[in-house]
Amino acid sequence: MYRHPESGQANLTAILVLLGLVVSGVWVWKRLSLDVQDVIIDQAIPLAALSLMALTAIGIIIGKIRKRLDRRKERARLIALLEKQTSPPKRLELAFMMIEVNEYRRAGLEVIAPQLQELFVTTLQRALGEKQHRVRGMAASHLGVIGDDQAVTHLLAALEDDHAYVRSSAALGLGRLRASAAKDKLAYVSKEDWDQTVRSRAREALERIR
Repeated sequence: MYRHPESGQANLTAILVLLGLVVSGVWVWKRLSLDVQDVIIDQAIPLAALSLMALTAIGIIIGKIRKRLDRRKERARLIALLEKQTSPPKRLELAFMMIEVNEYRRAGLEVIAPQLQELFVTTLQRALGEKQHRVRGMAASHLGVIGDDQAVTHLLAALEDDHAYVRSSAALGLGRLRASAAKDKLAYVSKEDWDQTVRSRAREALERIR
């Protein structure tokens, strides 16, 4: 890739400025008295380090607050779009985005949770065939995030899906729901399913339920 000459000149200038600052700092340090050097070492440097740590901590806190506010804003935007949208495929896409933006948590989505659950359950029932296994799987795992006890029946049915990805996602969803009613079925799947990933997901779900 062609690199603009100005970029190289800017880097060279920055290096020269930094080198100049280092040389100047050493020159000034050598001309300070020993008492002043001792004060700087014993007091100024520790104080500067503490100040830097405090500023870093404040920056991290501010960053988290901004991220949370941005997430709330984006969540509200997606909720508004979902409530206006009439196309089922686009509604499902928005629902998937919403769960991801909300970092796979139910908190903040309570108002729209019934609509999301209905959408995911419908997807599990209607997105049939080999080509739609990923859509069914995502619906199953997201149902575990947003669903209630009524979702357990649908996730148990998804454990019988022909595709291993859907079965593993259903196990993940049941684990997220901590569905104690699914313990026996998950225990069976954790030992008898032919797919290693499905068995592993079932064991993880059992650990979460316990």
